[in-house]
Amino acid sequence: MKKLLLVVLVLIGLQTQAQQATPYFCCDSITYWTDQGQGLFVGLDTSGIIHNPDSMTVSWQVCNANMCYAGDGISAYFGQIVTTDTIKVGYDIYLYENGVLEICSIEEWLIFDQNSYTWILYNMGNPVGINELTFNRVNDNKIYNMLGKELTEIPLGEMYIKNKKLYITR
Repeated sequence: MKKLLLVVLVLIGLQTQAQQATPYFCCDSITYWTDQGQGLFVGLDTSGIIHNPDSMTVSWQVCNANMCYAGDGISAYFGQIVTTDTIKVGYDIYLYENGVLEICSIEEWLIFDQNSYTWILYNMGNPVGINELTFNRVNDNKIYNMLGKELTEIPLGEMYIKNKKLYITR
């Protein structure tokens, strides 16, 4: 019991220390835009940015079914992309402010909507099919340690998992 209490106290201390050491930045206030037409224009919209970073470096990645392409800068053009592609757009932003670095990384799938003539998110609000999921929960009484290794017997004085429930024995 003393070991368990010690582990909990150490974890709380580490979490508090991590919260104090992490500066507040603005990854959630950065968005990007796309432009219709042949190829793909992407750019960063920083109008909602909360801070005024010292500098910013942007790396773009755009992939279709056959190839991935890279670009740099606040905006980029990918002439290889056509409107019939389903694409993955990703960007990494390196924000430098007062000697502190924050990295924002985003990846999203886009499809071209012929009705609005714009690129739209593929995974948000436009299903292309719905399949029912079946979930069979099996209680096979197998025992696992906290690292996921299967055990042959119940360990004494340690936490273990059995039938997706956490146990500890003394």
